[in-house]
Amino acid sequence: MNWAILLVAGLFEIGWAVGLKYTEGFSRLWPSVWTILSMTLSVVPLGAAMKTFTVGTIGTAVSAMVLSGEPANVARLLSLAFIRAGIVGRMLPMSWLSAWGRQRTPEAS
Repeated sequence: MNWAILLVAGLFEIGWAVGLKYTEGFSRLWPSVWTILSMTLSVVPLGAAMKTFTVGTIGTAVSAMVLSGEPANVARLLSLAFIRAGIVGRMLPMSWLSAWGRQRTPEAS
């Protein structure tokens, strides 16, 4: 369930970042309503804020590449992959990571 909340919050963050372009300085009603609503809903799950902002950052960068014609070169895509890998690594259980550092020993009987 936490992952679903994270994903939805990240999508709302992407929505408000993209929506800012269409508000034309908050002079258009419905794009402005969508943008403000998205801003609000993107920060509701504050417990997952770090992960949400990362999902939103990656989504916003990809949206800019797709919608605005930003260049999608290897360096940018690799940087986005490193951001995501860092968050996934941060969320791995420490017991799983520490298992790499120790070798199994036969149990004494």
